[in-house]
Amino acid sequence: MPAQSKAQQRAAGAALAAKRGETKVGDLEGASRDMYDSMSEDELEDYASTKLDGLPDHVDEDD
Repeated sequence: MPAQSKAQQRAAGAALAAKRGETKVGDLEGASRDMYDSMSEDELEDYASTKLDGLPDHVDEDD
């Protein structure tokens, strides 16, 4: 499933970098920390590889 917003794509990228050991897990905050804890590396890669063209900056979670 691709990311639905630019913010979600960026959070997934940060979580993926931490999963791969490229950044410190302790540096993650908010959504990226939640994604790190709850998603597999493959799922994070799916979200992080989403093209940013045409994505909104943020999506309301109520929708």
